[in-house]
Amino acid sequence: MTATAILLTSFFVLLLLRVPISFSLAISSFITTFYLKIPPMVVVQKMCDVLDNFSLMAIPFFILAGQIMAQSGIARRLVDFSNILVGRMRGGLAIVNIVASMLFGGMSGSSVADTASIGSILIPEMVRKGYDRDYSIAVTVTSSTQGLIIPPSHNAIIYAYAAGGLSIARLFLAGAIPGVLIGLFLLIPSYYIAVKRNYPVGERVSLKEALRITRESILGLLTIVIIIGGVLSGVFTATESSAIAVVYAFLIAVFFYREMDFKKFMRVIWDSVKTISAVMFLIASASAFGWLLAYLKIPDAIASAVLSFSSNKYLILLLINIILLLLGMIMDMAPLILITTPIFLPIVTKVGVDPIHFGIIMLMNLGIGLCTP
Repeated sequence: MTATAILLTSFFVLLLLRVPISFSLAISSFITTFYLKIPPMVVVQKMCDVLDNFSLMAIPFFILAGQIMAQSGIARRLVDFSNILVGRMRGGLAIVNIVASMLFGGMSGSSVADTASIGSILIPEMVRKGYDRDYSIAVTVTSSTQGLIIPPSHNAIIYAYAAGGLSIARLFLAGAIPGVLIGLFLLIPSYYIAVKRNYPVGERVSLKEALRITRESILGLLTIVIIIGGVLSGVFTATESSAIAVVYAFLIAVFFYREMDFKKFMRVIWDSVKTISAVMFLIASASAFGWLLAYLKIPDAIASAVLSFSSNKYLILLLINIILLLLGMIMDMAPLILITTPIFLPIVTKVGVDPIHFGIIMLMNLGIGLCTP
């Protein structure tokens, strides 16, 4: 059995045994290095190398910022603000869900934080108002994919690293319009289903109440301007913006909204540490696995096979999109980005596809796979 077969077989066997994907990636990498007589410390070194990266430091900070926003009432105020904008439409709560996810995604950069914070507020309320539970959950999950693309996106940062150091600011800028378009096009089927199932119209909000909600929401909405505007204007890097987001979210949570006491802050820290540990270990394991793929020259073999099949960039993009969609249905996004980017990016660049453009295509496709059973 070749080293490639050992690497891939051990990985998929571990997945079938329901071993968590981060451990499956790490264990299969260690098994293959034993077979190749490579010192196992090389795998450990590769896992540590990826964590010692300035750009990826943004991920823990954005996760912490998202947790602070979720626990301090910022998410709830965004929901109230979205309700002012679109709540009076038929099926208004579903549309509020989508708009709030769009706004929160522009603050936290995390679909997980989006689902947890917006979903915990709106799903019970939607069910109470007569919406089907499955529909309420489906709207929350699909709308949270906006956070995968709308800046600041964790996954865009990971892709920039995997692609060899692309400009994160350019990726953020490229993801803004597609992310908003996803939200707008989600509104259409949501409204259609609401009319078909006769879901209720939202309650009217008085002008005085609307002004109060808007005033309270402005501080939270300014987070989007600070994070995205600062990065796109070049005032600070994505990593610096993530740290600023933490400080800003903490200040408004403690001194303006006054909803963050010491006990709640320690819970935020603990929840953040658990999430950050899982995410960063997953990234480290995927990086070691990807290094082994490159060591075994698997990306070169795949590139040669694909380019010998066709040189038509549209056909190649279609094929890659199908593969990414299928992989996205069974694996997490972060390891897929780290593993597949070194394989597919050289192929698409050879046929004239811009790496930034391909990055947004990849993130959107994997986001669809994330929602697909």
